[in-house]
Order: sequence, then C-alpha cells, then structure tokens
Amino acid sequence: MAVLPIVEIPDPRLRLVSAPVEAIDDEVRTLVSDMTETMYAASGIGLAAIQVGIARRVVVIDLQAEEDADGKPVRNPAAYINPEIVSVSDDLSTYNEGCLSIPDQYAEVKRPTRAVVRWLDETGARHEEELDGLLATCMQHEIDHCDGVLFIDHVSRLKRDMLLKKLAKQRRLA
Repeated sequence: MAVLPIVEIPDPRLRLVSAPVEAIDDEVRTLVSDMTETMYAASGIGLAAIQVGIARRVVVIDLQAEEDADGKPVRNPAAYINPEIVSVSDDLSTYNEGCLSIPDQYAEVKRPTRAVVRWLDETGARHEEELDGLLATCMQHEIDHCDGVLFIDHVSRLKRDMLLKKLAKQRRLA
C-alpha cells in the first residue's frame, strides 16, 4: 500500500468527470488499497480517485464511527466502484462538510437525508442500498467528486469566495 499525493483546489483535475471502471482487476484493487491508506494518512472519512489524480469512478469510505476498548477508531473501510445515486429523499439534512482537496475549510451543506445507491465492490458483486445519516452525506459528497463537483459548489457564492480566500491566506502563511 502507498500513500498517494492528494490533489488540491485549484487543480483543474478536480473538475473532471471520472470514467466508469470497465473491469475490476488487480490494478483497481491496488488503487482501492492505496486510496484507503491515503484517506487514513490524511485523517479523512472518504476519498474519490480523482482526488489522487485518477479520473475513475472509485470511492473509499470509512466513517470510523465505532471505537475499540482503548477508545481508538475501529477501521472498517469500504470500496464503492462505479457508485451511482438511484434516488434521494425529499427531506434534507445539513452537515458541516470539509474536503481533503480543500484543506481545513468547512461549510454547512444541505443534502438529501437518504439516498439509494448502487455500486460494485472489489469482488465485482453488485450492491444497492438505502443509506442515511453521515454515510448518505459522505457518499453524495464523493459521488459529486466523480462528477467534477466540489462541496463548495453547494454553498453561496459569498461563502465560497470567503472559503477560498481563507485557504489562499492559509497557504501564504504556511
């Protein structure tokens, strides 16, 4: 496994629409493994392949919602290959979203509370499941990445400009 460099805004690759995976082979499984390692190294809960510069519809997520006896997060990563949203609920929830490609910037984003999602796993098995809560939010966020959409596209222009100015200032000071 390798930790890959994360593509950050304003890199134009983040606006690419990712291509579907045609065959789940060792190359795709290695990508999933490397993406998972990268996500953990960056303390993230989700990562799309385009965020490591690969325009393929591959997503990894681990909410790390459970803790072991020592209080450490239990790792339970999942790969979602060619994920697609089948339907979403009418009701919305708001979550303070961040993104590894827009470091240390957060904004309140409204998204559907539930989403029915279809995907393939690393073995090629098909899944379709209704997701809710943080998992539904995270999945919608990562599928947006596959479509060239960033979480800042879901906020007002004023809020987006403020976040980008804060990020530019942060980079100047680093």
